[in-house]
Amino acid sequence: MKDLFLLDPTVTYLNHGSFGACPKPVFEAFQQMQLELETQPVSFILQKTPVYLAKAKEALADYIGCDKNDFFFTPNPTVAINTVMRSLKLQPEEEILATDHEYGAMDMTWHFYCKKTGSKYVRQNISLPVQSKEQILKEFWKGYSEKTRVVFINQMSSATALIFPVKEIVEKARELGLITIVDGAHVPGHFDLNIMDLNPDYYTGTLHKWMLAPKGSTFLYVNKKYQDALDPLVVSWGYETKAPTKSQFLENHEHQGTRDVAAFLCTPAVIDFLEKHNWKEQSDKCKQIVLDNYQRFCDLLDTKPLCPVNNEFLGQMASIEVNTDEPLALKAKLINDYNIEIPVMNLNGKYYIRYSINAYNSQADLDKLYDAIVDIKKNTKLIK
Repeated sequence: MKDLFLLDPTVTYLNHGSFGACPKPVFEAFQQMQLELETQPVSFILQKTPVYLAKAKEALADYIGCDKNDFFFTPNPTVAINTVMRSLKLQPEEEILATDHEYGAMDMTWHFYCKKTGSKYVRQNISLPVQSKEQILKEFWKGYSEKTRVVFINQMSSATALIFPVKEIVEKARELGLITIVDGAHVPGHFDLNIMDLNPDYYTGTLHKWMLAPKGSTFLYVNKKYQDALDPLVVSWGYETKAPTKSQFLENHEHQGTRDVAAFLCTPAVIDFLEKHNWKEQSDKCKQIVLDNYQRFCDLLDTKPLCPVNNEFLGQMASIEVNTDEPLALKAKLINDYNIEIPVMNLNGKYYIRYSINAYNSQADLDKLYDAIVDIKKNTKLIK
């Protein structure tokens, strides 16, 4: 599988979770779209793009389990959540309930919103190590109050790589009359996803991570009851158009002036690649490698697993706490001295090495990481 990717073969790439990696056939389809655009920009943008976009949305709708008219593409989840954030009408002191495991850019987004509105962002503590799904749910709902209006939850934490019981949280939030916003950045292509079954109010997930799409491809699903109230982040020709071709919701959000949407348009090629190479089987193999090595790395770094070592909490990523005062220097040493690309993540004052495994990886890659850490511990003071 490694030959199907464009990754530098001299680098041990254990960081798929950050920005993904695009296979050669998909990247070629992406470049073909860009070439077609440059060959005749006017006809491509005005005539061909709507046709290609419709095909891309139909393919993705089937893949993620929702109506093709209930989502639109964005470059990344940060743009998606900012779009939702700017249309919320929270009053001063009303609360957004989240966990203290959310992605840093999302925390910043909500802090920005709260400064503007006087509302409150509640980062409810989920203690580590996680013992059970029930523990997460019990601790999460301790953050609920009569002022809670919105639940914002990541389905898989970037820093800790833990899977959260989002379905149960969405169900209870619905019973409480709360708005639910799910950050599923790491989910499509990583786990089975059926948005209609999950039934959130808003859901965003990337294609350029685990679905292997080119960089800059994400979707934002919006429940029909909130579509009319969602203002466009960028006001352009679709706003109050005199010649609508689709719903006002889609007109508002799919027309943003001149931009390169090739990453969106090659979605059918992305899904074809996943199906051709039986990616569910590839993913399951990767998940098993993650589980097989987790305790081994915890022992090496003198720490405990962040959760029970099973596929209820872990997918194709795992994070291990590392005792270091120099996380940036540790990351730099791994890439500069050992050619290992891997993040050292910060969450709530603690640091975690997070390895990602995809079909281009093997056990040998983790063995190389293991040997590098042994060497660093022996010959430096970067790891205590």
